[in-house]
Amino acid sequence: MSLPTHRSRGLRASATLAAAVLVLAGCGSDDESSSGSDDASDSHGDLTLQLSWVKNAEFSGEFMADTKGYYEEEGFAKVTMDPGPGAIETLVATGDADFGLSNAVSTAQVIAEEDAPLKVIGTKFQKNPFTILSLKDGGDIATPEDLVGKKIGVQAGGNETLFDALLEVNGIDPGDVTKVPVEYDPAPLIDGEVDGFLAYLTNESITVQSEGIDVTNLPFADNGLPFVAESVITTDQMIAEEPEKVKAFLAAEIRGWQDAVADPEEGARLAVEEYGAELDLDITKEVEQANVQDGLIVTPDVEANGLFTITDELIEQNMATLEAAGIDVSAEDLFDLSLLTELLDERPELTELP
Repeated sequence: MSLPTHRSRGLRASATLAAAVLVLAGCGSDDESSSGSDDASDSHGDLTLQLSWVKNAEFSGEFMADTKGYYEEEGFAKVTMDPGPGAIETLVATGDADFGLSNAVSTAQVIAEEDAPLKVIGTKFQKNPFTILSLKDGGDIATPEDLVGKKIGVQAGGNETLFDALLEVNGIDPGDVTKVPVEYDPAPLIDGEVDGFLAYLTNESITVQSEGIDVTNLPFADNGLPFVAESVITTDQMIAEEPEKVKAFLAAEIRGWQDAVADPEEGARLAVEEYGAELDLDITKEVEQANVQDGLIVTPDVEANGLFTITDELIEQNMATLEAAGIDVSAEDLFDLSLLTELLDERPELTELP
């Protein structure tokens, strides 16, 4: 593939974040709070959304919302989607992006280490896509116990934190597993240099299978490390001063993802032919990704409560994961679902699934 394969997507703190946040706080906001009016199409002004990765099918809902005019209908004059990867938390905390798409572990780590004024306000992925990928006729790692005695390719940085936490919650002695430094290309797995490879269900796993190779996955979410991903983050200041803007953004997002879940093929087409046209994406892989990620988005809880919602039970599971990863942060410091709850009370049609 011409694209880089997946990444830790942050899971790291920026050394400059604390200073940048202080500068931002000192400057304050030059914009007036949103009027919340449904009559003016540009009542919330321009919007910048920091994506977590390149413009592929992972953002089908955003592409749907843009194509169908949902952002405009909810009051935004112009929407800019900046592709990742990048320092998502830093970009949002410093005001370079209004909203970002990250995950609970990455955001919690930056809050804990840098005192970043950020909150998760909703999530697309109820189940994170991290996995230990192996070849069925090779390592065939189907259970945590299968990690013992194996060589596992792990990317430096935040992915090491996650892998160590996976061993911790499953009672596996780190000395019983050989951790091999790798990049994000799964070639070391295919070439037999490692028995397992820290990957994404929605990316490397599909890429390897597309080469006709049978694989085995050990999903983190199903093996002791549940946490939300592709989560919407914004600042405490945005929540406090522009609540209607936050609700308008969440409304457009939910509407886009209602359509993307209903028609994953169209979302993949938008990625390949329009939004990611310069990336030379493969339509077969993007359709497969769109279908796989639907399983991470739509769960029984979402069927009961609606897209982007996070139950109290899932928050508790996230906090247990953070504890296992050695990240000291409270649920109140990380999550604020008050505006999402308010929005869904006001507009119950947004809780509907196709």
